[in-house]
Amino acid sequence: MSRIIQRFACWNFTCLLAAIALAVSTHLPARGETPATTDSNKTAPDEAGPVSNQFRELFNGKDLSGWKGAPGWWQVRDGLLICESTAEKPCTRSHYLYWTGGEPGDFELKAVFRITGDGNSGIQFRSEPRPDWDTWGYQADLDTAGQYTGCVYQHERGLVAERGQRVRIDESGEKHIESIGDSAELLKKVRPGEWNEYRIVAKGPTIQLWINDTPMCEVEDHQRDFVRSRGILALQMHQGPPMKIEFKSVRLRSLDDQSSDSGRE
Repeated sequence: MSRIIQRFACWNFTCLLAAIALAVSTHLPARGETPATTDSNKTAPDEAGPVSNQFRELFNGKDLSGWKGAPGWWQVRDGLLICESTAEKPCTRSHYLYWTGGEPGDFELKAVFRITGDGNSGIQFRSEPRPDWDTWGYQADLDTAGQYTGCVYQHERGLVAERGQRVRIDESGEKHIESIGDSAELLKKVRPGEWNEYRIVAKGPTIQLWINDTPMCEVEDHQRDFVRSRGILALQMHQGPPMKIEFKSVRLRSLDDQSSDSGRE
């Protein structure tokens, strides 16, 4: 009888070891496999890269949040940012819609725009606000006549770089000009009365403009009392005959080393 009991106990112990081995083997990865990750040991996903690597939309397509301008002029309709003058409502003084989110220094900006009528507009950057919704600083110019589209303009100095030019301005204000293309041929890349995309890159003293991925002009500015390294962004409504300027996207990414497109500290 004792021999039977011993055999039964030995059989039970053998079965127990086999069951343990089977259980362990089902939870171990095969050779070369990566162990499964459980909720308790999951690693957090990598955080998004710095803001400077990301474009962010400045216009929400719904309202004027983040923007401020002359009352009764700028509005949002059908997802578009619009300013319009008519014979019944003429614009007798140029004014600007300020972006209130900061003063970008080094940056890249892309704006999708459409201008119709007999008018002029522009995208102000590295600028300072002035009374009556005016500004002072650099502008990526645009108009329906094709005279100023693709040019860098600045208050007091006028056209800093014309379409088709690469300009270097020394401290005294003397210009050194090279050609990067024929002005008339470059203008053919712009679609009159249709949607176009302006691209502005400002890095250090250098400013470059593109329209529809075509280089329009470039300036390296060192002139005392005029060069600006930082300032507000703004959209222009120009005085004159009836016109309409529309924007459906305005995207910005910082190129500042410290990613400081949120303004001065």
